[in-house]
Amino acid sequence: MSSEWLTLSNELAEATAKAGAFTVAVHTESRGSSSGIVWRPGVIVTAEHALQRDEEIQVTTADGQVAEAKLVGRDPSTDIAVLKCDAAKGAAPAFADTATLQPGNVALVVGRTRASGPVAALAFVSLVAKERHLWGGGLLSPYVRLDVALQHTGIGGAVIDAEGRVAGLATPKFAHPGALALPVATMDRVVDALLQKGRIARGYLGVGLQPVRLPENLREALQRKEKTAAMVLEVEPDGPAHQAGVVIGDILVSLQGKPVTRLEDVQGHLHGENIGKPVAAKFLRGGEARDVSITIAERPNRGN
Repeated sequence: MSSEWLTLSNELAEATAKAGAFTVAVHTESRGSSSGIVWRPGVIVTAEHALQRDEEIQVTTADGQVAEAKLVGRDPSTDIAVLKCDAAKGAAPAFADTATLQPGNVALVVGRTRASGPVAALAFVSLVAKERHLWGGGLLSPYVRLDVALQHTGIGGAVIDAEGRVAGLATPKFAHPGALALPVATMDRVVDALLQKGRIARGYLGVGLQPVRLPENLREALQRKEKTAAMVLEVEPDGPAHQAGVVIGDILVSLQGKPVTRLEDVQGHLHGENIGKPVAAKFLRGGEARDVSITIAERPNRGN
């Protein structure tokens, strides 16, 4: 083994041990566990989709203590859940600006098992985008994909940069294969909201949409370069779009004057601060353009 490799190996082991001090195992079933991060004293973040239930949650801390944890709230749209646990009083980790990660960077995903202690996986940053809207209303800024073989015990673990700082939380939910590093800024925003209100308010229009390709004659009539729009496949009874007169088969071509070419273009208008505000929508019905004003409503909480 070369001296350079031995040095790197020792550095990775040291970083894993350091990160292990603020990672916990999260167990909601008799066998198996995922991971979590002590984000602040007494506050743990984990991957929402890996949390199997809302009650009888336990965590195993770095000192081996098994303690009860209480669910504060969930945000499926960003895959973040927040727990409170009196035993998680250790020092919070040092955080990195996730935007500093670049494709090709090496990172570590560090989690914890309920019996064996810290676990680590070597990851490479494969893609970094300025931002990405997720279907369901979540916004990741930046959007960071990791090339990593993430085991279940590593889900919810800390993504550690080359300086040993936490650059995000690891989840495979929005990236198969591989995983995402949920960015620190997004985590802080969601954690603050869940601690204050126990939920994240998301706007919605009350429609089911599917991207469709527009015929050339319609694009010419609209003087539109974009080749795709979004067809309405479902309209929720008494929902915002239904109240505005939208019907199944309408084709949504723009919101607030901006072209709609994919579903993420719609989600970009549905932040919580837009709830109760009207949005100008242009639809095609029978080949004719119709301008409609839809008042964004809060997405109902249906437990998902």
